[in-house]
This record gives sequence, structure tokens and C-alpha cells, in this order.
Amino acid sequence: MVVRYALLGLLCAAPAIAANKAAVSNPEMAAIFKADQADRSTYPIDWKVVGAADEKRRARTEQLLDAGSLKTGQDFYDAAFVFQHGHTANDYLKAHLLAMVAIARGQPDAPWIAAATLDRYLNAIGKPQVLGTQFTRVDGGKFTQEPYDRTLASDAMRKALQVPPLAEQEAERQAYEAQAANAGKKAK
Repeated sequence: MVVRYALLGLLCAAPAIAANKAAVSNPEMAAIFKADQADRSTYPIDWKVVGAADEKRRARTEQLLDAGSLKTGQDFYDAAFVFQHGHTANDYLKAHLLAMVAIARGQPDAPWIAAATLDRYLNAIGKPQVLGTQFTRVDGGKFTQEPYDRTLASDAMRKALQVPPLAEQEAERQAYEAQAANAGKKAK
């Protein structure tokens, strides 16, 4: 009986999956995403310049969304990153919704951005993150993931969402600390 329903579900989903595979990714959305990532790849980052560019990218991405111009999992994945780089809880919530659509449309890398947008949204509304994707450093202090509820999700769940397990997260946090310490020594 369960197998019958599973097969029925696959048959019902097949037209949507086939339609998504036939869709072509939006080249403008791809260019917006590429610019978003490029702005974060050159150090030091001038956040005033990047922040203004981010605002324009979110506005244009919103227009593309409203016009129905985003079709593929890749389009929604790219849009999720643009909104992940917003400043408000609603930006992060929208990014999370976009990531969920990317997953539904078969984008294989989308689980990580779905996890990151959830954690960022939770932080923005004053709740602890639950997957450990967000690292912060306040006023030159130590890097932290706090507030972080490490008990809600297991490492197996993190793995399913393409998020490193707790031990790897701690190693990553320590690597950020070492990198910051080395940068401080070079500045002297």
C-alpha cells in the first residue's frame, strides 16, 4: 500500500520535475548572483559600497520574482543568496522561502542555503540558531555562534542539510580565531 502511494506520488510529481528540467535559468538572475558573490571575494570589503549594491540587487531580484521570471531551482537558489545578504528578518525569511523552492525544484546545493537562512532568520528575531551556520564577531572579540541551540538538530540532520557536524563547526570557529590573530599580528 505504501509503495503504491509512493509510486503515485512520483507519477504526479513527474510532470513538474520534467517542466523544471525544461526551463532555462534566467541569465539576469545568474549575473546578479555572480556580482553578489564577487563583492564578497575581494578583501578588504567596503561594506558601504557592497551594502548599496546589495540593496539594488535585492530590489531587482524582487522585480524578477514579481514578474514570474525565475523558473528553475538555480534561479531560486541564486535569489536566496541575494536575500540572505539583506539586513532584516523579512529578508532572511524570504531567502529561506526561496531556498525551499530551490530544493523543491531539484537544486542539489540548496539544502545548505535553506539551513543558513533559517539560522540567520532565527538570530534576527532574537532566537538561537539551530544548525550552526552563523558565526559572528562583536567589536573585535572572539568568534562565536551564540546564541545556538545545539540540541535541537542532530549531526545526522545537519549532514542531510549539508551543514558540518558540531566538531567541524568548532574547528571552523577556531580557524577563524587563528586567522584573526594572524591578521592582527601582521597589522602591527
